[in-house]
Amino acid sequence: MIRLSSFPFKTEKVAPKVSDNRSTSLLLQAGFIRQTMAGVYTYTTLWLKVLRKIENIVRKHMDDYGAYEILMPALSPKENWEKTWRWDGIDVMFHLPASENKEYGLNSTHEEIVTPLMKEFLQSYKDLPTCVYQIQDKFRNEKRAKSGLLRWREFWMKDAYSFHLTDEDFVKYYEWMKRVYMDIFDELWIWKDTYITLADGGTFTDKYSHEFQTILEIGEDTIYICKDCGTSHNEEIIDPENFVCTNCWWKNCDIKKASEVGNIFPLETKFTKPFDLYVLDENQKKKEVIMWCYGIWISRLMWVIAEYSLKDDKIIWPESIAPANYYIAVIWEQNIEKAEQIAKKLEADQQEVILDDRMGKKFGFGTKIKDAELLGIPHIIVVSDKTQDKEEWYEIIR
Repeated sequence: MIRLSSFPFKTEKVAPKVSDNRSTSLLLQAGFIRQTMAGVYTYTTLWLKVLRKIENIVRKHMDDYGAYEILMPALSPKENWEKTWRWDGIDVMFHLPASENKEYGLNSTHEEIVTPLMKEFLQSYKDLPTCVYQIQDKFRNEKRAKSGLLRWREFWMKDAYSFHLTDEDFVKYYEWMKRVYMDIFDELWIWKDTYITLADGGTFTDKYSHEFQTILEIGEDTIYICKDCGTSHNEEIIDPENFVCTNCWWKNCDIKKASEVGNIFPLETKFTKPFDLYVLDENQKKKEVIMWCYGIWISRLMWVIAEYSLKDDKIIWPESIAPANYYIAVIWEQNIEKAEQIAKKLEADQQEVILDDRMGKKFGFGTKIKDAELLGIPHIIVVSDKTQDKEEWYEIIR
């Protein structure tokens, strides 16, 4: 139970104007976050609760899918990146000088770490397919961090890596993974407006990659959705002036602003070859291992959900990730004991509770309800002398 009378992270009366999106201002007003520097944020207690719940939803679906969680270091040796010719190839990677004239990389991605790790454990074709994932901090030396919580220099991400013997095996695996991702986005209320989008492969592949783009008015990307077959394209891979669908060659499309919440890259043997990752087939002959990677930007996803869920200047969290299930507003001091009893009953039913036991003239009914709505708590209970043996229930309109 969180008691607001002793909770250090206070709400503010007015939302500060700090970026080009409304949700960041509301998150600052609610005391969820504070900016440490451009592109870097501190998460306070309630925002961390949202993060952990999203993590656990992603973890549940990945585990159910049969992926295995690991945790890799944030630092990596320069030599690993030189093997794949990416030490100087990733312009947003932090290079850190160290003692004895060494340099380390502060990882923006983990192919150069996971591939030699799996080389030790994958020996036979019988070991494939397999998939490992982690949920961890990542870093990007963005030249211009902007859009509030959208483009930042430190972020939280789920990255998964699968290993296969054949393309046919991967295609089957990939189709499963697409369903896993859409199930995750369904649980987070954004699947209806999230499109699997063809995009450039960047430093990962010469082929198309797939992005999961959520429609958002202030999104950083522009996507072109074919009106005939529904194939979605990132603006970077088409001619915006003369759109032609890459799937059906149709020339009419809907143009939408969107934000990327996940991606899939076909790595093929780009990383397994430099690290000499092979397995033995049934005839004891060496076979190349095909590799793919799958990302979900968890910290960006939190912001996208906040922006996507805005209604009348309120963030309407999906109940599965709200920082608490119930907000108990105590109007008079003599009602605190009764409110505590209600809170204990709810917690016995595995519900999370915020108890607003703040007293004084500036913490009246209106202030308490306003703060409950600002925090996005789905169920509000009011306890006062007027309610006697009952409680007044208020629910945020969704």
